[in-house]
Amino acid sequence: MHNRYSGLAARIVLPILMAVGLGACGGSGYQTKGIEGLLPDLTFRLTSETGETITAADMEGAPTVVFFGFTHCPDVCPTAMARITAATKAAGEGLDTELQVLFVSVDPGRDTPQRLSDYTAFFSDRVTGATAPVERVRELTKRYRATFGYDKPNEYGDYNVSHSSAMYVFDADGDARALFRPSDSVTAMAADLRRIARS
Repeated sequence: MHNRYSGLAARIVLPILMAVGLGACGGSGYQTKGIEGLLPDLTFRLTSETGETITAADMEGAPTVVFFGFTHCPDVCPTAMARITAATKAAGEGLDTELQVLFVSVDPGRDTPQRLSDYTAFFSDRVTGATAPVERVRELTKRYRATFGYDKPNEYGDYNVSHSSAMYVFDADGDARALFRPSDSVTAMAADLRRIARS
């Protein structure tokens, strides 16, 4: 499984690391997009990559980044995971051992716990995969104004999933603090992770 993603690493991770020095600007004192008071707190009940139930209570005590994606995603998802991993390392201050990243699959039909475990392990031990029946996932995405939809399967039964590409950042208390978009630099993300961790 890891070999399958190694080619993606060569094409995605290196350019991201080279771009760490680039900056970005956001509102509310954030270098990305501040969303304090704009979105509800972190609440969910999912099945984790270990097959056990995971809830927001399990994430309390440290900042959490939530991303909605799927393991068959060819570019957006691996890029997002590589970017948040790079930003966490760039942030320093022990965030590489404290920050939690929740990869919520919007493709539960294909993303089994084992597949999620193999996928997230490729990026970082701080990333945890989780999913739930489609309707529960849809309720969760609506809570945070995210979307997803399934394309028509091809003759082999394969299909793509369109989905939101932003990452949602919550503080240690589960309050929504920032939104990381694909246009935000790793440096800006790292700066805001430090800010949120200190608050």
